[in-house]
Amino acid sequence: MSMTKFTYETMYILRPDLGDEAVDEAIGQFQAIVQEQGAEILETQHRGKRRLAYEIDNHREGIYIQMDYVGPGGVIAVLERAMRISESVLRYLTVKQEVVEGDDEKEASAATASGSAAPPVGAA
Repeated sequence: MSMTKFTYETMYILRPDLGDEAVDEAIGQFQAIVQEQGAEILETQHRGKRRLAYEIDNHREGIYIQMDYVGPGGVIAVLERAMRISESVLRYLTVKQEVVEGDDEKEASAATASGSAAPPVGAA
């Protein structure tokens, strides 16, 4: 029986009025939560301040951060709870991808099959 690991991507938007130090502190806090839950951070990207599609809590801009990590499913509930109660976070979204260790052949065939299927939603 193979062990299932999951790769997650969490994108979150911080308030635009936060200073660089507060932004770094928030990023560090969320990275620490992920690591405390037994996950390994693959990459964290600071995507900068961007205009929002619509106003959130009287803000027209937000600071976008993307964090990619591998770990157990329980990490998401803990991370998203911390983001929900944080006054720095305007919005967050976590996306999961399944990676099965020891089943590379299945994974490769699934990737090939999806590659020959219809284009992804939103593709022009």
